[in-house]
Amino acid sequence: MPAIVLIGAQWGDEGKGKATDLLGDRVDYVVKFNGGNNAGHTVVVGDQKYALHLLPSGILSPGVVPVIANGVVVDIEVLFSELEALSARGVDVSKLLISANAHVITAYHRTLDRVTERFLGKRQIGTTGRGIGPAYADKINRVGIRMQDLFDENILRQKVEGALDQKNHLLLKVYNRRAIAVDEVVDDLLSYVERLRPMVADTSLELNRALDAGKTVLFEGGQATMLDVDHGTYPFVTSSNATSGGAATGSGVAPNRFDRVIAVVKAYTTRVGSGPFPTELFDESGEFLRSAGFEFGTTTGRPRRTGWYDAPIARYASRINGVTDFVLTKLDVLTGLERIPVAVAYDVDGTRFDEVPVNQSDFHHAKPIYEEFPGWSEDITGAREFSELPQAAQDYALALERMSGSRISAIGVGPGRDAIVVRHDLIG
Repeated sequence: MPAIVLIGAQWGDEGKGKATDLLGDRVDYVVKFNGGNNAGHTVVVGDQKYALHLLPSGILSPGVVPVIANGVVVDIEVLFSELEALSARGVDVSKLLISANAHVITAYHRTLDRVTERFLGKRQIGTTGRGIGPAYADKINRVGIRMQDLFDENILRQKVEGALDQKNHLLLKVYNRRAIAVDEVVDDLLSYVERLRPMVADTSLELNRALDAGKTVLFEGGQATMLDVDHGTYPFVTSSNATSGGAATGSGVAPNRFDRVIAVVKAYTTRVGSGPFPTELFDESGEFLRSAGFEFGTTTGRPRRTGWYDAPIARYASRINGVTDFVLTKLDVLTGLERIPVAVAYDVDGTRFDEVPVNQSDFHHAKPIYEEFPGWSEDITGAREFSELPQAAQDYALALERMSGSRISAIGVGPGRDAIVVRHDLIG
């Protein structure tokens, strides 16, 4: 049975939960392999809406084992807040596993994130202020705290002392903030130990054994391709690898075990935070997409920047990730538009680029070259077969497929879990 990687093809918020829902009870494990509580999934179950930030969206599927793997940075307070909220709504969260090698976000990571972002002024990156970047920086600097460290108080205290030796100088002398006490951090982390103990495990071993036993494992990426720290619009990116390669390093499952790479892409484009965005709209069309698509961040509540579909970005995502299938979401949001532009290439100072420019300066100055497609006015939220879509909607989807480098295997036509048109099986 397969190991499936599910990632975002744009700048996040593409609706990855829709694809997870589509796979449903055919999946045995859902693994979050990167990021932290700096991204969110909004999942609609019947008339209930769930906003998840740190937990894998598969936690809402009965029978699925949700896993927070080693590539994730974990804010333990947020973790238990989300678990308690789900439990209060009748969701079984008892199967959750967390990697012993996952790094922990502490109070000093959150403080540093907020003060350094403010310090940047006009050069702000647009972080969520939740400590994600500083936690990953400590991981790379080899001064991070891992889940397993919480179970040995002596090791935990030594690591916190080592981290704060430098950070308190920075807080006091550069940012004019108070120093953070070692005991304050250690006591806070130790307060969670007994609740964490049954969840923390060797998740790499667990996942490999599951695959050996013929189980289906879904690896769910946070953020998206254009926010990947190596392959995104650096420095306006997240601090982890949100592309398919991150699924291997972030989980301890070898690349040759992955069978499918599913990329989720909106029928238009959105972005939260700073950074280049060639198809961004500043007119009534942008407001229409924001309003009709309810484009506000699940985690931040910030209005998302909106723009038309960008085919070069989709092709880039297909190439970088080895995409086997696209899931096109929010096609219903475009209902009512007379004409729908799609960026097919860029113009950079008179030179045509059919692919995403490798030079960020070129990408920042890229002007989209559009091709327009006829819109439709019919309500498509009830469609469950491709043939049930209006001809113009079918033509639009097929045009995107031709431009994007991989087949479109499913199409989201509404916010409900079942509001989807399946063209090709995502597992078989």
